[in-house]
Amino acid sequence: MPTYEYVCPECDTKHEIVQSMSDPTLTTCPSCGKESLKKQFTGVGVMFKGSGFYRNDSRESSSAKKSTSDSTSSTAASTSGSSTTTSSTPA
Repeated sequence: MPTYEYVCPECDTKHEIVQSMSDPTLTTCPSCGKESLKKQFTGVGVMFKGSGFYRNDSRESSSAKKSTSDSTSSTAASTSGSSTTTSSTPA
């Protein structure tokens, strides 16, 4: 069951109350007993871990990634090969 935060402006107290999502919103302050309790809306604490949750058509296919990485590595090899063949010998 979720924990809801309430604040009472009359007695300036904050309350964290565990209640079902189907329960009605509380209006009576547990501290002072007045009908001035207000529900506070805060951010939801969600953590997303891992590489992803959905794999769909918007991502590149693994074969497209492989061909891109192969062409990049062959370009790097040809560039490094041309720079090592131009060595000069002192006379």
